[in-house]
Amino acid sequence: MNLPQSHLPGRLASSWLATALALWACPAVVAHDGEGDHDHEPRAVPPGEQHAPSAMPDRIILTWTGDPSRSQAVTWRTDATVPRAVAQIAPADDGPEFVDEAREVEATTEALDTDLNRVHCHTVVFEGLEPGEDYLYRVGDGVNWSEWIRFKTALDEPAPFSFIYFGDAQNDLKAHWSRVIRQAYSDAPQAKFLLHAGDLINRADADAEWGDWFRAGGWVNAMMPTIATPGNHEYGRSLDDGRALSGHWRPQFAFPENGPEGLEESAYSLDFQGVRFVSLNSNEKQQEQADWLRGVLSDNPNRWTILTFHHPIYSAARGRDNADLRALWQPIIDEYAVDLVLTGHDHTYARSGLIAAEENLPEGARARTGEAGTVYVVSVSGPKMYDVDREDWMRRAAADTQLYQVVSIDGPVLIYQARTATGKLYDAFTLRKQPDGPNRLIDAIPDEPERLRAEEPAEDAAAAGASN
Repeated sequence: MNLPQSHLPGRLASSWLATALALWACPAVVAHDGEGDHDHEPRAVPPGEQHAPSAMPDRIILTWTGDPSRSQAVTWRTDATVPRAVAQIAPADDGPEFVDEAREVEATTEALDTDLNRVHCHTVVFEGLEPGEDYLYRVGDGVNWSEWIRFKTALDEPAPFSFIYFGDAQNDLKAHWSRVIRQAYSDAPQAKFLLHAGDLINRADADAEWGDWFRAGGWVNAMMPTIATPGNHEYGRSLDDGRALSGHWRPQFAFPENGPEGLEESAYSLDFQGVRFVSLNSNEKQQEQADWLRGVLSDNPNRWTILTFHHPIYSAARGRDNADLRALWQPIIDEYAVDLVLTGHDHTYARSGLIAAEENLPEGARARTGEAGTVYVVSVSGPKMYDVDREDWMRRAAADTQLYQVVSIDGPVLIYQARTATGKLYDAFTLRKQPDGPNRLIDAIPDEPERLRAEEPAEDAAAAGASN
């Protein structure tokens, strides 16, 4: 190839030469106009390919099975060619030398047959940790490893902390829920854990949905532990045509097994820096849980008590009242002065004042709000929306709004903030413990109108209800 350039200025000649060489080295891009076009159309990647496992660890998630100040559980997934898995852990350091201090822990491995594949789920519980310390860990098979990931143990005494609470994620997890969990992390990166009030996914045993849920959280799940309670969409059909908890639940999460028999890892309690957290499984064995809950709350040395379960006993959507559950569980909640109840299910937002049940309520009455009782919250973080049935007990409500909540506790003060998917403050209040008597509730609701749907004409609303 002849590239005459002697008559060009030096810098221009060099530029011309570089361009000519690039054009000569690269094949021409030809625009096809005809039969061959279909060969270049995008191909929809099937779910089995999108969510295929490999020998490399993925879906890494931190949870707890015991004392958060002295232990940490981690679970991850590989394909079925990995029969043995391990994790390594070391005290965190500012340089790479920490690897010399790493110790190895053997994982327990469980096979899981999904609708897409067979995988191995691996779990390690790191024990003997020091309270309030930073650690680095990685997981793998001894050859194929994850990156080193940092976490911090809880303190073994009451101390300030915050956590992030999500209502139902459930649908369009990749497209619409991912931005909510990422905004929540951006807003509260020092939160100690994530709390999910059920319906993490829509179809209990759809591996692609679980894959999208894990991808939405990404490395946040591997750094910030998760507490989750199952919703009705975590339940599918068993072989005897009964309802059964998702086959994914226990292999991919490691939660405490201190609940009622038969509800291991779906009903449980744990203590974190002065707060007792209780997960109740509102889908089944509700009476057994009532008896167990009374024991958990009667022997509680913590200043604060927070419950989470999926089905709200103060519903925010029309026609979804859970009267039997309220009659069973609220007397115990009232008796032991539970501070806060976090729920989902109704795909709307509603937050109460202090609520306690009335004795001998007339038919149709729900509760009284006043100077004592519990704050109840219903929330939604995913895109599936119902209309809110606005009632007097609601201090703040919303329809068609994706939210997350940041709850902070510092001694006798609990601060709650609900924020929209774009981070705007939508609701807030403070609970303050009093030396004697019930909590004091201080509302801090932003001076913005509630996000509610326009009222439909009565005949249109009736027609819509008949068609659902």
